[in-house]
Amino acid sequence: MMQFNFFLKLLRDSFRDLIPIILVILFFQLAIIQSVPDNWVSTAIGMLIVGVGLAIFLQGLEIGIFPVGEGLARDFAKSGWTTWILIFGFLIGFGTTVAEPALAVIADKAASISSGRIDATVLRMVVALSVGFAILLGVYRIIKGHPIHYYIITGYILVVGVTFFAPNEIIGLAYDLGGVTTSTVTVPLVAALGIGLASAIKGRNPVIDGFGLIAFASLTPMIFVQIYGIAVYNLVEAKEVTDFVVKATISSSSDITIFSIFEGLVSVVKDVAPILAIIFFFQYAVLKKHIKHLSTVLLGFGLVIIGLYAFILGLEMGLFSLGETMAYQLTKQDSQMLIYTFGFAIGFSTTMAEPALMAIAKKAKEISDGKINDFALRLFVAFGVAFGIALGAFRIVDGGQIHYYIIVGYLLVIILTFLAPKYIIPIAYDSGGVTTSTITVPLVAALGIGLATNIDGRNPLIDGFGLIAFASLFPMLTVMIYGVLTEKLGIKSDTDIETSNILKEALIDAENMDLATVSVDGSDRRHSFKMAFSAVIIIVPTNKKVDAIQAAHNAGASGVTVMRADGIGFGELDNYYRASFEADDSLLLFLLPERMVNPVIKAIIHSLHITTNGKGLAFAFPLSHMKGISLSRKEIFESRHEEKIKEKKHQEEQEHIKDEIKAVIKDETTHND
Repeated sequence: MMQFNFFLKLLRDSFRDLIPIILVILFFQLAIIQSVPDNWVSTAIGMLIVGVGLAIFLQGLEIGIFPVGEGLARDFAKSGWTTWILIFGFLIGFGTTVAEPALAVIADKAASISSGRIDATVLRMVVALSVGFAILLGVYRIIKGHPIHYYIITGYILVVGVTFFAPNEIIGLAYDLGGVTTSTVTVPLVAALGIGLASAIKGRNPVIDGFGLIAFASLTPMIFVQIYGIAVYNLVEAKEVTDFVVKATISSSSDITIFSIFEGLVSVVKDVAPILAIIFFFQYAVLKKHIKHLSTVLLGFGLVIIGLYAFILGLEMGLFSLGETMAYQLTKQDSQMLIYTFGFAIGFSTTMAEPALMAIAKKAKEISDGKINDFALRLFVAFGVAFGIALGAFRIVDGGQIHYYIIVGYLLVIILTFLAPKYIIPIAYDSGGVTTSTITVPLVAALGIGLATNIDGRNPLIDGFGLIAFASLFPMLTVMIYGVLTEKLGIKSDTDIETSNILKEALIDAENMDLATVSVDGSDRRHSFKMAFSAVIIIVPTNKKVDAIQAAHNAGASGVTVMRADGIGFGELDNYYRASFEADDSLLLFLLPERMVNPVIKAIIHSLHITTNGKGLAFAFPLSHMKGISLSRKEIFESRHEEKIKEKKHQEEQEHIKDEIKAVIKDETTHND
């Protein structure tokens, strides 16, 4: 029942997110073009299928791809097998990219327009190798804990540097390939890998270190493809030019048959199969562990396949053909502003419905404890894509060189990188890679080629590409701006908000001897709580003092009082007044909330082996009249939360006892009768 309710929520959210696309299409079709499309019934049915498919897809991610991806990452991190983790990252990147349908289409087109210089298979291998290398490099960064912006800035410098040597025919293609290599299935799995690693490795932050793999996967193809282009255009002679004409096509809606449905499902299975093969190989052959809840995980992957196919089927039932038709008709209009407006509107609406972006946004909200709002994040990403497509359309109309726009964009990204809060930077970098996927690419590509075909002096082979690159670049800027705004507005996480509410309810009464009075975060603010405290005493050899303090700190203790300890056995009491003792022990005093006593003592006795062959003594006793101790807001929140749980459990036990007493009384009454 819980899963069904979750599906209904996803279904409601899916249709809510499709409304902007419907409104944009209706407005431009009826108000601007002033005609009703012939296949409007098919389009309407297709949109319904898209909504249902999207909900099924997202539920499959939650119960299948995310858990298994994060579980693999945690197991690898615990194993310490760095080499295997890197190999796994490379294969995930390579295996999922080489089977990417959008890459296959663009590779075939690139081969056709290059006069035989570019080989479609070789180009796909180059891109897949670049993505595999990107994931490997991103995993290495997480393991080492390096700041992501150093890698990204170096990558930008390489992209721009290579651009000045690359032939014009390859630049737009290379930039666009950076945006289409991260598929709807790849993105969630790669995100789960990064977040799982960052969560499992000590000292890593899942928000700051977990994101960024998708950004690497979007950046490296631009470099590799341009280098490949330099090689083939300088070393390979042009063959006889193939008869290929690029034009803004007007597709017809697809005819749906049982065979086409079967063929479509098989196609999606082929895309997902390499991912499953890699996961099962590493899970069973390398880690030698069974997948927990295997039937649920397989169900999740099944839902992903069904949902993704339904999603694509719905698009093919009219939305693609309708979008291509509108792009072609608008390029025939006299108003350039109308073109820019359409580009902005279609970019915004398609991005809001992008399934990969929804998955990333939900995960960002979850691991940031609600500080990042998933809907707000998607909104800022959508504005970035919309502005990028509008500017890209202007670039085609104006005839400017694409790399000058990209260079300025990269400079702005670098500047904002040093101004934005750290937690938002990796998410911003990843946003560029997840926005150009199943929905956005076909409509944006149709618009770019349509513009370049119908504007005098423009070459569709050179000017028609590039809109996807713009759609990938500008979300990075808008998401970092979102991060700056959240800091300026003082937006808090869910824990911070609940802690603030607890503090508001607290009694500011230091004289109340029945309550513990603490200072908050070491400040002058003092609050009184009904909170239980204990003293933990640890007596250890002086040479073990630092180890004990470190173990306690790792368990959550925030402070300690260290005292010298003299000890003597009872057998030496006769010499007590004549002996001179040199202290060889230390006494450590920890004043802790009651909930922390067990973790701290456990950590110390395990670290120093006190209960086996180590020397030392550990004990605790409750305290009353606690005054003057300093606690963090987080400690106060956790202690109060645990107190509430205990109170609730106590109330339940009391109710259970009352029920038992009532039952006994009832039985006795019945027996007496």
